[in-house]
Amino acid sequence: MIVVATSDFEVYHGVVNELRDRSVDFTTIEPDDELPETADAVITDAETAESIEEFETVVATPGEPRRAVEEALALLREAGGRLVVGIDPGTKPGVAVLVGEIIVSAYHVPLNDAVETVRGEIEGATDPLVRIGDGARLEGARIVDELDVPVELVDETGTTPYVGTGARGMGDVLAAVNIARIEGELVESREFEPTDGELQVIKNRSRERSVKNRTIDETLARRVAAGELTLDEALDEHRETE
Repeated sequence: MIVVATSDFEVYHGVVNELRDRSVDFTTIEPDDELPETADAVITDAETAESIEEFETVVATPGEPRRAVEEALALLREAGGRLVVGIDPGTKPGVAVLVGEIIVSAYHVPLNDAVETVRGEIEGATDPLVRIGDGARLEGARIVDELDVPVELVDETGTTPYVGTGARGMGDVLAAVNIARIEGELVESREFEPTDGELQVIKNRSRERSVKNRTIDETLARRVAAGELTLDEALDEHRETE
């Protein structure tokens, strides 16, 4: 758990907003309060840091909250357990990064950015693990095949919670957190025969993406499903054959 302990108004709001933006678990205390037993790192100001002894502290300065939060997350990674990335696959996957039970970062990104997001989070980690839900087979297979770290396929039944109005996208992120906490089956790739419905979804997306309302044929749709082509590449090939 990250603890924010500072009486500096600018430091406090900068750090707290940065932590909230990253969906990181944290708590706040007054500088004179006793640190909670669950504390793993403390973010504070230079003056308060002098009174905190024998504990991992990060000194934050006004205007640089991101640097302080990055340092605190680095301390968590060093002190915590195994780094596990949970992915709720889809056209815009939810991605959650956990060290032990602590959520250190979370994302809701386009499919094309998912793999690079994961690679950036696991870079330098010792023995990282990725757990991905077994839904959205087409998108999930693409992510699995592009990663070169251990991947577990997880039964994602019941992992997506109810989210209230105004929390668009949070359901995918929270599902990714739940997926990260469930043991799955270790896989090296994910091969599957696309159903007629999945092929139709790809065709429909090609028509929506096309400037002239074109729809790719089934052969190209199967190559997209297999990860041989992106949808844009399939549309290019389709135009060349007309």
